[in-house]
Amino acid sequence: MNKNDCNPIIINNLNYNYGETHILNNINIKFKKNKFYSIIGPNGSGKTTLLKNILRTIPVESKSIYIDAKDLTCFKNKELAQKISSVPQNTNIDFQFTVFDIVLMGRTPYLKRFETEGNEDLQIVEESMKMTNTWHLKDKNINELSGGERQRVIIARALAQQCEIILLDEPISNLDIQHQIEILDTIKYLNRNVTIIAVLHDLNLAAQYSDSLILLNNGKVVSHGTVEEVLTEKNIRNAYNLDTYIIKNPVTGKPHIIPISKNYIRQELKNNVL
Repeated sequence: MNKNDCNPIIINNLNYNYGETHILNNINIKFKKNKFYSIIGPNGSGKTTLLKNILRTIPVESKSIYIDAKDLTCFKNKELAQKISSVPQNTNIDFQFTVFDIVLMGRTPYLKRFETEGNEDLQIVEESMKMTNTWHLKDKNINELSGGERQRVIIARALAQQCEIILLDEPISNLDIQHQIEILDTIKYLNRNVTIIAVLHDLNLAAQYSDSLILLNNGKVVSHGTVEEVLTEKNIRNAYNLDTYIIKNPVTGKPHIIPISKNYIRQELKNNVL
């Protein structure tokens, strides 16, 4: 593979089993540089497992994932940490670190053994915290924060890592609507120079911010393409077992999904019969 013409991430016939259970089945995806991808799908469809494979936090078969044309299994841990940063689902931290120290950990991949952070590292940390509106929390203990505040701190740490690729697993799940938009706006701003891959449950927010969507169901890619190509009433019905009505968002022009209650459908059928 030629690094000059490759995509940042190429997934080639990826499979993953947990015991005898097939979690991911023949996944093939090419991620383009500086695009915002959202992985969507019902619970248990393999979204988090896919991210864990890319991060190599679970065993990965050789020649199934390439980062900048290099087999993922050939990366040293520190080298991979300079390529990919992540925001996990679980942001609980057992140790009594300050918020500043947590974000400063994002600079670790760039330090030599026994080397301490320099002025440039400290400046990067400050900028990352200001972008995520966490600078005012810098002296607080991480475990004194609310779930939403802690989520923004972990995102700040990922930004401080200054990688070409950021993976986010439900990055807005613990945030109120104001901070959801604030964080997604920040991520979209970074997207000018960074490839973003995020697991999102809110289909309307995924539609608003994403360049491309990947719909997983039962460990398989059932649809991959533009927002308009993936978010169809048929695809949503097949993946989520949910009827929807899709309109064009009057502000963004993107598809806007309106769920239809099964009780409403049954009542309408009953009225039509009567």
